Amino acid sequence: MKTNEDLQRDVQNAIKWEPLLNAAEIGVTAIDGVITLSGTVNSYAKKKEAENAAKNVAGVKIVAETIKIHFGGTSKQNDTEIAREILNAWKWNWEVPDDKIKVKVEDGLVTLEGEVRWNYQKEAAQKSVSTLLGVLGVINNIAIHSQTTDQVEKGAIERALNRSWSIDAEDIGVNVKGNNVTLTGSVNSIYKRDEAGRIAWNAPGVSKVKNDILVEFE
Repeated sequence: MKTNEDLQRDVQNAIKWEPLLNAAEIGVTAIDGVITLSGTVNSYAKKKEAENAAKNVAGVKIVAETIKIHFGGTSKQNDTEIAREILNAWKWNWEVPDDKIKVKVEDGLVTLEGEVRWNYQKEAAQKSVSTLLGVLGVINNIAIHSQTTDQVEKGAIERALNRSWSIDAEDIGVNVKGNNVTLTGSVNSIYKRDEAGRIAWNAPGVSKVKNDILVEFE
């Protein structure tokens, strides 16, 4: 098992490895698998990048972040300008069915609502928003409403998990009820937990994934 110092160093190195980030901007503390990130960055995209880098480190159980966003000398966009930029970004992104999504911007906080057929469309909508100037946070309330009415095939998800080089599929249980999927078991990193959830979402017909996989390590 890694010491707190080892884990802190690994997370710091992971952050340094990301080209979008300046390691000097991010403070890292580690206590028993809980990572706390602090500091100030100039975009929401950097804030999420730091969080994702920390999650991908083996041994990290939880990431708590208190990173603040300060746009510095860059002119801050008002809510109307942000909303206009969001709609323009979606217009050029084939993965985002912009006619199915509603957006609200309040003091830089973006809320997404509506229904799409696939989880990748929900994620693409959020990713497009995250990189825009003036965005301070994103709440993604988009629902998945698959047009496939047949029950999701449990075996197909299990085979997809087995194909993944990064996951020990034997440690993960898959339960299917109608179009809802529940994942159980344990893995040794947040990355593996999230990756299992992403793979389950890719199955045709899935409307909901409940990810109950625990993050544990020796």
